[in-house]
This record gives sequence, C-alpha cells and structure tokens, in this order.
Amino acid sequence: MRAVSFTLNGKPTRLAVDETRPLLWVLRDDLGLTGTKFGCGEAVCGACTVIVNNEAVRSCATRIGDVEGKQVLTIEGLAKGDRLHPIQEAFVEHLAYQCGYCTPGMIMGAYAMLLKHPKATRADIVKGLDSHLCRCGAHVRILEAVETAATAMKGSAR
Repeated sequence: MRAVSFTLNGKPTRLAVDETRPLLWVLRDDLGLTGTKFGCGEAVCGACTVIVNNEAVRSCATRIGDVEGKQVLTIEGLAKGDRLHPIQEAFVEHLAYQCGYCTPGMIMGAYAMLLKHPKATRADIVKGLDSHLCRCGAHVRILEAVETAATAMKGSAR
C-alpha cells in the first residue's frame, strides 16, 4: 500500500491503496462514486469510462497508481452543482438511454470525443462512440443527443 494523490472531479484526493487496484474499484468501493459502472471488466464495453487528463480511459483496466498526479473526471463531476452538463441535458432531452447502464460511460466517452472534435459530424460521433456498447439499442437517440450537445457546447466542453 502507498499513498496515491490525484485530482478527482476538481478536488485534491489522496488515499492509501494498493497501487495495482483498478481505478474502477477505487472509485466505486473506496470513494463511493458508483456512477461509473462495471461492464465487461476487459476494457471492451465502455461502461466504466472516465476521463483522465482529458482522455477517455477504461477504469476497469487503469490501475489507481497510473493516475498519480493526474486529473480524473467521473460522471459525478461532469455537472456543475445542480446544473447538468450539456451532454447530460441532451441525453435527457433525447431519451438517449433505455436501461441506463451504459449511459455514464457513453456520456464520458462523448465528452472526451467533443473535447478533441468540438465540431464533430454524425460520422465523427459514430466513429468516436463505436467502442461503447449499448445492449438496449438506444444508439440513434444517443447519436442525436451528442449532436445536440455539440451544438449547445459550441466547441467548448465547459
């Protein structure tokens, strides 16, 4: 065990932990942030996606020691107080969820994609979210929500 320090949702965080533990389990079990979901456990489905230094990462395959000194953003940190982020608002507006299990990872993947491609086309969005799986079949509504969010954000991920 060693102390790992990083910034989590804008707040300095330091905890004594086995540095090889997956970030997913530290977020969920140690820090009580259960918005990040466990899906496949093999970095394939995208349910566990969080943002580390503005990059989408699969938290099930990222060791907590690998985020030392970095900025980590989870679905819980995306909204500002009671104000949802434009991506979250668009998901609600377009009913871009069905069971909702993939939604946090999908939103975080869309956020990271729009950071890099603020003027993303439908084709860019399809490609950018291709590695995020939704078993319910809400893909069309998800694409519409991300297009709406990109317009609302006007090139700024806030």
